[in-house]
Amino acid sequence: MQTCMNTEVLTDESDEALPLLFGRVLDGEGGGRPISWEDVQHWRPGREGEVLWVHLLRTHEGVQQWLQDCLEIPEPTAELLTSDATRPRAFRDGDTLVATLRGINFNPGAEPEDMLSMQLWSDGRRIVTLRRMPLQTPRMACNEVDAGTGPVDVGSLITALTEHLIDRMSHSIIDMNEAIDELEERDPDADTDAVLGKIATIRRNCLGLKRHMSPQHEALLAICNNAPAWFEDHDRREIAETIDRLRRYLDDLDISKESALVLQDDIRARAAASTERTQNMLTIVAGIFLPLSFITGLLGINVGDIPLTSPGSHGFWIIVGLCFGIFALELMIARKLKWF
Repeated sequence: MQTCMNTEVLTDESDEALPLLFGRVLDGEGGGRPISWEDVQHWRPGREGEVLWVHLLRTHEGVQQWLQDCLEIPEPTAELLTSDATRPRAFRDGDTLVATLRGINFNPGAEPEDMLSMQLWSDGRRIVTLRRMPLQTPRMACNEVDAGTGPVDVGSLITALTEHLIDRMSHSIIDMNEAIDELEERDPDADTDAVLGKIATIRRNCLGLKRHMSPQHEALLAICNNAPAWFEDHDRREIAETIDRLRRYLDDLDISKESALVLQDDIRARAAASTERTQNMLTIVAGIFLPLSFITGLLGINVGDIPLTSPGSHGFWIIVGLCFGIFALELMIARKLKWF
């Protein structure tokens, strides 16, 4: 694997020239310093409390071998960390913690239900996070470290990453709820097809988020209950709070999905009622003109003995008057029957 000579990648975007997206050495007081890929290879804690954090592009050639050779990670675990198995999970492997977590894809052109995975490995002194597509959560935690207000140890860094992943989920839920409120305020008769299309998109997003984020609940529970001893009690409490927030967000997704379903049923019921009214009106009109059509058709047949055909009989005006009389009678009957 190629090494980087004093090169620091400052964003979560990658030119795929290096596996290192960024690296930090946490100082144990909320801050940290950048570290290059070359220095990562030979890093040792300079003083008590220092923690190495490297964020890698897991699809880069040689990453799996580096995990096995430099960090002495077992081959099956290294394969998991670099694989496309994105279902959230977490487990303890001796004195190390291994996890796969999911976050919402906020990259341009992505849909809310498009999820991004982040693999994580830590032995209490070092932590490695890996991703395939650009993910904003590690960058947010890194910015906090650079500002001196970040995590102070591995446990707090893991809790910070999980909190950012879950908190960003709330933004999508709020956006969907606002979209539902906006659709409820619109005139559903204005563009029914467009409104129903937007509601279907919201329901699909809710289902996608629920399907992808529900396994994350189990993964966070595994971290809270089975993490190694270096994952301290206050870190477990923080993870427990994050689990509670995730549960609330999953409940909010159910509420959003039900709200969209109620709105969809209401719009469809209104559309069906409007269609029924139109059909009833057409039926009434057809019923009114049916006797008139019968009379004009009967008198228009080309046979002998048709009455009122002789000159001076005023047959045309008599038929017109008869039709108007029948029409007026039908209107009276329809109004009395409250057809309109």
